[in-house]
Amino acid sequence: MGVKICFINPFGTDVYNDLIMETMSPYLAAGAELFVTNTKNCPENIDYYYNKHLIEEAIYESCIDAEREGFDAVIVGCCYDPGVRVARELVDIPVIGPLEAAMQLAPYYGHEYVLVTDHHKAVPYLRDLVRLYGEDAHCRKVDCIDWWVTDMIQDPTGVARDAVAAANKIKEEAGADLAILGCTIISASYEKSILDGQPRDFSILNPNTMALKIAQSLAELKQQGAYSISRRAYYQSLKDRNEHEFNSVRARFANRKQNN
Repeated sequence: MGVKICFINPFGTDVYNDLIMETMSPYLAAGAELFVTNTKNCPENIDYYYNKHLIEEAIYESCIDAEREGFDAVIVGCCYDPGVRVARELVDIPVIGPLEAAMQLAPYYGHEYVLVTDHHKAVPYLRDLVRLYGEDAHCRKVDCIDWWVTDMIQDPTGVARDAVAAANKIKEEAGADLAILGCTIISASYEKSILDGQPRDFSILNPNTMALKIAQSLAELKQQGAYSISRRAYYQSLKDRNEHEFNSVRARFANRKQNN
């Protein structure tokens, strides 16, 4: 049986959805389905941490909705991996962060890597994620190409060009084997350039593709009865411990959103 995967674009706009769909669809396994959606009534970028925290609330609800609608896995479509760990507390289907997925798969392709993200605001946050994910020993450097996401969609070709140039420069400076593109829209722009005929640089990893492959694998394992997230400690669910409190918290959140 095939799996249904929901890619949640965290930006409160659908302008990036077609690019994501076009560049991820070629990597779907036979029988798998991909649906690309986006948050509603949210900031249209995640460039600033305030926007990120507002968006995360919508991501939690989107993950709950995805599970209810029969999806087998969710990808949260930003390399900040916003809300991913909290969402795992809320649903039993796999929730995938693209950056975490790329870091986990990188050792199969090289020993050390650099991260190339969009702009200077993202650099320290991704450095924090490197430490959180325990990847200090393998990530040699985090740097950026100084593009903002609202500009990327206007010129994916330019984004891909600058990302490849920066990735190879930073990788060479750091003496690393690989570069991970630490932004889903940079990654989609890069993949679009390949679809349009540019040669692939096999030392550059696309976290969108890595997230899709992990989502497919974990969804299949769950279907086969071989995947179940542990609720003992870190991902223990409030709903399981106190369903009344869980429903009360969600109701207050929903009322606040409606009143605004």
